[in-house]
Amino acid sequence: MSRADLDKKPYDVAGMFDAVARRYDLMNDVAAMGQVSMWRDQMVESLAVAEGDTVLDLAAGTGTSSAALARAGARVVAADFSLGMMTEGRRRGAPVPFVGADAQHLPFQDDSFDAAVISFGLRNVHDPRMGLQEMVRVVRPGGTVVVCEFSTPTNSLFRTVYERYLLRALPAAARGLSSNSDAYDYLAESILDWPGQTELRSWFLELGLEHCQYRNLSGGIVALHRGYVPAD
Repeated sequence: MSRADLDKKPYDVAGMFDAVARRYDLMNDVAAMGQVSMWRDQMVESLAVAEGDTVLDLAAGTGTSSAALARAGARVVAADFSLGMMTEGRRRGAPVPFVGADAQHLPFQDDSFDAAVISFGLRNVHDPRMGLQEMVRVVRPGGTVVVCEFSTPTNSLFRTVYERYLLRALPAAARGLSSNSDAYDYLAESILDWPGQTELRSWFLELGLEHCQYRNLSGGIVALHRGYVPAD
């Protein structure tokens, strides 16, 4: 699967991530020019977890974000649909339980978590609105929903440079570092295909989330969106 216009068929996407699991985090750090750790810290801060809060980390991959949330005091469930990514996370000793899960049909009861977060994974869901709706369903009233995702740079000149980087430099770098460079063609195109900040915020509002805000990171390369499930 090498193109973002293949309708994100779940088994194809899962297989793609299985194939790149071993070097996925390294490649991401190179592609993001070393900013992944900063983005992760900002994501953890945006959740403002209290000691013992239960947090669903959806599309958790190898569990790097889950581990950061656990260090902040949360009780984390890492959910993903790629067996290869979860296996790699367990091999590395991620201190969280992993659960195989389809983001569109989460295997959890309503109101199961204090918060839910998805980092750089919502755009890979076949129906991302359904995935977001499922996150809202499993979070208790008053709880927090956060999406950390690639977005649209706010400066037009920078946006042009960034798009050229995604389509040319990123796949070229992947050929030297990854066993499946086609996956990074998909990555680049899926980022460019993703809606901008205000449209994603509108999805939050349509699902009834309250106090919906977003914050741009690194000039809009990434955006953090946060909303709250209405309290009873």
